[in-house]
Amino acid sequence: MSRLAILLLGLLTPLLVIGAPGADATGDSERLTTLSRMPKLALVMDDLGQNAARDGRVLALPGPVAMAILPDSRHATPLAERANAAGKTVMLHLPMAPADGPYAWQPQLGPTELSNRLDSALAKVPHASGVNNHMGSLMTARPQPMVSLMNELQRRHLFFLDSRTHAGTVAAAAAQRIGLASLSRDIFLDDDPSPHAVAAQFRAALELARKQGSVVIIGHPHASTLALLERELPRLQAQGIDWVDIGQMIATRGNRAMVAHGARGVYRSAQDQR
Repeated sequence: MSRLAILLLGLLTPLLVIGAPGADATGDSERLTTLSRMPKLALVMDDLGQNAARDGRVLALPGPVAMAILPDSRHATPLAERANAAGKTVMLHLPMAPADGPYAWQPQLGPTELSNRLDSALAKVPHASGVNNHMGSLMTARPQPMVSLMNELQRRHLFFLDSRTHAGTVAAAAAQRIGLASLSRDIFLDDDPSPHAVAAQFRAALELARKQGSVVIIGHPHASTLALLERELPRLQAQGIDWVDIGQMIATRGNRAMVAHGARGVYRSAQDQR
């Protein structure tokens, strides 16, 4: 079974529980109906693998946080192993130009080298179910490399999340054209990592979830972001928000890009640090 199939299999678990002997079918059905109507939120934490203490705080977050790990970071492989053992969704945070380094996808590289770099990066981040771009303003707007990437991911049964670091990104569209399981980021929590700004972005994310039915958030392991998430994530259900994993969000959106994509849209290429 593919890694993506395993990820999506979790969606069937509540239905199996309802059908189990002795289960309170009526109560379970009502709870599932309530959850299905709640706005949904998916959270991805980027730039992991560089600092063990911060990574540990992300790992300790209580729900289905997806952990996007940099392949050239010091703790990439052991963190991926720990995250997988803890039941977290592991993602490869693939560097793209203007990012550099041995794994980075750059415009001057040919298809064979790009494929080799993807293979090497995935070897550094075991158990990855999907990929999102780290930086990438010089790559995600280029159709041919993005077509190549989506074909590579399809072959490996991996999903793709477009971090949307450039206004002209074609990455998600390339994924959708071949039916690759994919999503696009709506809101960055911490372009401005000050506590006030992070709190404002989190409120904007909840508002957007209520407006369009779902929201995909990307955060980074800043002290301010971690403090807010540790405080606010346990309160989501009480606020009428269903925190779901990436697999369920892909199923919910059905590969459709949302219209709004957040009030705080694309991270400007001149400031492209993702």
